[in-house]
Amino acid sequence: MSSKIAVACDHAALDMKAEVIKYLESIGYECEDYGTYTKDSCNYPDYAEKVCDAINAGKHKMGILICGTGIGMSMAANKCKGIRAALCSDTFSARFTRLHNDANVLCMGARTIGAGLACDIAETFVKTGFEGGRHQTRIDMVMALENK
Repeated sequence: MSSKIAVACDHAALDMKAEVIKYLESIGYECEDYGTYTKDSCNYPDYAEKVCDAINAGKHKMGILICGTGIGMSMAANKCKGIRAALCSDTFSARFTRLHNDANVLCMGARTIGAGLACDIAETFVKTGFEGGRHQTRIDMVMALENK
C-alpha cells in the first residue's frame, strides 16, 4: 500500500487544498491530488468518491477532503463503504478521531478555518495512529452498520 495521501476538494477549497498539499509535502509526506483543479463550480460528491475509491482500492491509507464547510464532503465520504470520515476544525478532534475512531478520511472546511490551522489539523491527523484495543470493538460495530 502506498504511503501517499489522497487529497481532493471542490471549487470553494482549491487554494486551501494547495496549501495543505504543499505543507504536508514539506514535512515529508507524499500527496496525490484527485482534483478539482479549477475554481469552476463542481460537485463535491464526485471528488469525495474519487478519494474514497482510491482508499478502498488500496492505493492510499488515508485521504483529505476539503469543501466550503467540510460538511458536504464528510456526508458524501461516509456513504462510501469502508470509509470513516471525520469533519475536524481543531487538532484535538483530529488526534482523537485517529486514536479512537481510526478515521481514514479527514474533512475540513475552507470557509470555516484558515489555511494555517488546516495544515496543523492535517499534520495531526496523518501523524496519529490508531490505539486499537477497546476501540476496535466499537469500530467493528460502526462498520457493521454498513451491512444493515
